Amino acid sequence: MKTPPLRMIAWELTRRCNLSCIHCRALAADEIDPNELTHEEAIELLNKVKDFASPVIILTGGEPMMREDIYEIAEYGTSLGFRMVMAPNGTLITPESVKKMKKAGIKRVSISIDGPDSNSHDKFRGVKGAFDAAMRGISYLKEGGLPFQINTTITKFNIDQIDKILALAISLGAVAHHIFLLVPTGRGMEIKDQSISAQQYEETLLWFYKQRQRYPIDFKATCAPHYQRIIRQYGKGSSTKTGGELARETRGCLAGIGFCFVSSTGVVQPCGYLEINCGNIREKPLEEIWRDSSVFNDLRDYDKLKGKCGICEYRKVCGGCRARAYTMLGDYLAEEPFCTYQPYALNS
Repeated sequence: MKTPPLRMIAWELTRRCNLSCIHCRALAADEIDPNELTHEEAIELLNKVKDFASPVIILTGGEPMMREDIYEIAEYGTSLGFRMVMAPNGTLITPESVKKMKKAGIKRVSISIDGPDSNSHDKFRGVKGAFDAAMRGISYLKEGGLPFQINTTITKFNIDQIDKILALAISLGAVAHHIFLLVPTGRGMEIKDQSISAQQYEETLLWFYKQRQRYPIDFKATCAPHYQRIIRQYGKGSSTKTGGELARETRGCLAGIGFCFVSSTGVVQPCGYLEINCGNIREKPLEEIWRDSSVFNDLRDYDKLKGKCGICEYRKVCGGCRARAYTMLGDYLAEEPFCTYQPYALNS
């Protein structure tokens, strides 16, 4: 099987964080992990990536701004030709840090907003004042002319407020709104009962799809690969805004296919939520892990998908959430646990 190009890396620079989010994948805390990649190892990783790929690199965490060399790492990645973006929580952003981001070549910043007001967002983020601090950080990004997007993790806590969160994102001037459907890993295991139902997933994704026809910003659903099916079921194939609704769409689950995750200690996973150690960059180059990992190669073979995912006519564009299958069913090739769609093969 031909190895696909690596198009995007989510790089967890640190697990340190100043918040205590109820859904946190990283189980982040306000302390430095002594096994965290050093500055020299971080630079070496970027050099090794340059040898075989030119991906977008998402600098994330924890809270990536708590890593002291964040701007040096970002600037070096920019010098190698990578598109460098950052995913902070917004609370630590100042006018000075925005200037540093721009100097380092950061092209976009994503800020997670999980409620339309301080009461709802702060409960989700576990720290009083998080909403106001994030709004202040966003105002500094706007003043500094640095594009930003809003990310929202949807659960039972906020599903009835998603329209208000979208309205807030638009009013703030976000260039995009990305929704994330909960994968119960890390601290998120403690609120797995707050996952919305399969029917609510379907309804939410259809609602989200319809919004892209109404507003001039980008919309993307993450950890919700069945969104790609919905686009194809309900889309007309063309749009005056996008020049074709599918023009910029990719496959649903990209884990191990065009995307990988690198942890703060060098562990490589198909994505941040699919917690399977596929190798460590301290022991072998990322290129080798990306090419040879048996897990990655399983994920690239759509014929290995099981259950209704394995016979679904949309499996090549959707694929089901492999992390959710692994977390909830113990098998990363099992069918997507939260999908209501019945493949044609089941009805024939």
